[in-house]
Amino acid sequence: MFDNPSSAIQTTYYLNANELTSDFVESVKALFGKKPIEIIVMDAPDENNESTEYLFGNAANREHLLKLMDEVERGENIVPV
Repeated sequence: MFDNPSSAIQTTYYLNANELTSDFVESVKALFGKKPIEIIVMDAPDENNESTEYLFGNAANREHLLKLMDEVERGENIVPV
């Protein structure tokens, strides 16, 4: 756990899996030094899904949208159009 999450560095890399090299690993090591890091690997959104990526790019916005999506799944706060 980080002692002070507000000072944590966050960097997002977008690349194809076949582009992973030892140089990439070395660049991560150079950026973060001896700090503890967390690495999450997942399929990146495709180019057709850029608006979703943008909307989820901000942590507060992402949290709000996920809450709304959960409400919709539960059938709560639905406004008929």
